[in-house]
Amino acid sequence: IVSVLLFFKLHIIKIVIAAFIGGALGIFLEVKKPISYGSDLLVEPNFKSARQLYNNVNYYNDLVKQKDTAGLVETFKLDKKTAATLKEFTIEPIKTEKDIIDSYNDFILDVDTLTVKSYTFDEFKGSFTNYDYKIHKINVIAEKNNVFESLDDVIISSVVNNKYFDRLKSLNNENLNRTDSLLRQNLGQIDSLRKVYMKVMVEEARKQTNGTNIDLGGQKRTTKELELFDTNRKINSDLKRIVEDKSEKYEVINIISNFQPIGYKIKGITKNYAFLLAALGAGFVIVFLLLKQLNNYLNNYKK
Repeated sequence: IVSVLLFFKLHIIKIVIAAFIGGALGIFLEVKKPISYGSDLLVEPNFKSARQLYNNVNYYNDLVKQKDTAGLVETFKLDKKTAATLKEFTIEPIKTEKDIIDSYNDFILDVDTLTVKSYTFDEFKGSFTNYDYKIHKINVIAEKNNVFESLDDVIISSVVNNKYFDRLKSLNNENLNRTDSLLRQNLGQIDSLRKVYMKVMVEEARKQTNGTNIDLGGQKRTTKELELFDTNRKINSDLKRIVEDKSEKYEVINIISNFQPIGYKIKGITKNYAFLLAALGAGFVIVFLLLKQLNNYLNNYKK
């Protein structure tokens, strides 16, 4: 620590001058830099379509990097002037520990006990990729603040219209609807049986009141009634899960939040050229001085 303090005490003026020069250059560039705006799209991909979505967004960003305005015009159906204002497309997951835990729980339910024992949570977590998170954020930066509203349909349809994912969605929806119908039929049958048992119990109670003591297997009937109640509860639980699956997986991609029609202004010190170049200038001088000091040390060491 003392050596570090001595180093900065000896070279502080050089470092400050370098930071000042870098900051001055940064201010000049910051004034010349056009104002940028951003907007975010939050989505929830289903049927493992996240990878395709990432590939598509990266493709759009490549068009921007290559200044392929014609490609952007064709892709997003924009005029040439508006397409030229697009500056960046990025996508990243909204990372939460809950997503990993939920996925691990699903994994446990789907595989046998032996596999679970040989595959720990830490191993599962280590293999969890950005594509596996539930919600993802697509960010677009442009020099025009009202260009974003027309972008989300193109981005989403590029995946939704894929025949493979569309087929998976159709099969999944058919299966969910069929299961929902069967569970509701079973629930109706359970309710009918419960009504029959209730009717029998009322008749028996009436006979006992009239002095007739006939046991129709009361203990067994009570057990059956409990079994029917338990079955009814399980079916309702399954129905609840089906409803949740239908709400979450009825589409290839669920849109949590659309792009804001009017983008927000890009701010922040890490986006400011004055700060970035000042830090870069100071950092460059520090590295140069350290290398020079190391070189002197090695030369003296040889002697």
